Amino acid sequence: MIEFLSYGFVQRGLVAGSLVAAACALLGVFLVLKRLSLIGDGMSHVCLTGVAVALLMGASPVYVSIPVVMAASLGIMKLTQKFKIYGDAAIGIVSAAGLSVGLLLTALAGGFNTDLLGYLFGSILTVTVGEALLCGVLLAIVAGGILAFYRLLVATCFDESFAHTRGVPTHTVNTALVLITSVAVVLSFKVVGIFLISALIIIPPVSALLVSRTFKQVLWLSAVFAVASVWVGVYGSFVLNIPSGAAIILVNLIVLAACYVCKGVGRE
Repeated sequence: MIEFLSYGFVQRGLVAGSLVAAACALLGVFLVLKRLSLIGDGMSHVCLTGVAVALLMGASPVYVSIPVVMAASLGIMKLTQKFKIYGDAAIGIVSAAGLSVGLLLTALAGGFNTDLLGYLFGSILTVTVGEALLCGVLLAIVAGGILAFYRLLVATCFDESFAHTRGVPTHTVNTALVLITSVAVVLSFKVVGIFLISALIIIPPVSALLVSRTFKQVLWLSAVFAVASVWVGVYGSFVLNIPSGAAIILVNLIVLAACYVCKGVGRE
């Protein structure tokens, strides 16, 4: 373990992975309760378009993908509000569009190469200092937003219609939540890969919901589960020489199974 932690790229990967995993887990709690958890899956497919555009331009995929995915997230909200399309259908439309455009641009950029495969399946050990700092800023915004607007967020999660009648700006809250999730999705594709981002958003909150007694406990536990999965998954991938992204999600699934068993034992 000491040798493992002595490498600079490992330290950057663990720090960035822990920060973005905690942010995704905290956001995931609200998305799961609002039944918008699959928005992470839709945005992750749009990430492929951002990465492909960046490869064509010779620019950084992270910085190019952020505005692309944010625009897509706003598109999802417009589809649900203006055209009265259900949320899951809107996510499916934008997801399909993002994936198809991304594949076409990837072909124009020269097809799949080593860099692109790293974004598809995760390459946490290639995280740069700048990207790690972005992950820190993201977590600070997420944590600060939850602390500052905790009551508003809880109100929109459990009874959005009633909250709206009481003067809560539900549209603004939802827009902010979706936009911040967009940034979290982009910063996550180096940690677990584009195809596994939604699992990082969904599984830790679901695990926490199984064993928690209060809403605040759900938030804390989901963040702890997510961060622990990054550390255990990255170390396991180092020892066993397996993909780090898949290892992180596998640890999350093991935690989910353990929480399910604990809940069953508690009922007995």
